[in-house]
Amino acid sequence: MNTREKILPLDQLRTRLAEERRNGRQIVLANGCFDLLHAGHVRFLEGARREGDVLVVAINSDESERQLKGEGRPVLPAEARARLVAAVGAVDYVVIFEETSVERLLEQLRPDVHAKGTDYTVETVPERATSQRLGIRVAIVGDPKGHSSGDLIERIRITNHAG
Repeated sequence: MNTREKILPLDQLRTRLAEERRNGRQIVLANGCFDLLHAGHVRFLEGARREGDVLVVAINSDESERQLKGEGRPVLPAEARARLVAAVGAVDYVVIFEETSVERLLEQLRPDVHAKGTDYTVETVPERATSQRLGIRVAIVGDPKGHSSGDLIERIRITNHAG
């Protein structure tokens, strides 16, 4: 599947996921900003995919990332971040969302699993109460968080100022 074909608006994604469910497939939702895709992101996405049959990745819009990460972010616009994430083999679908939390998407998509990175525990996942209420299993996946886009951006700034 072409990477562009993996990126869907919410209404089309809901239709596609209904079809996946009819075929008995387990849906996993992972989310994040994915600003400057790095190896830790790929390991997170691969870990999320192992939790089910279909991996949906929700990417924060430019405005919601700015609210979460501050001025100067995102480095890449949402459409570019979506294309990069869609190119990861473990990813089946990508959707861009406007909120700073995926609670509304959990309500609308009703995945079987909500995958979060190792910077969380099952108890500290912000959407934990929503997941519990909806019967969505929370899975902590990926490797220990030893890297971040923010760290990478800072290293690039330091390198550019030093040279």
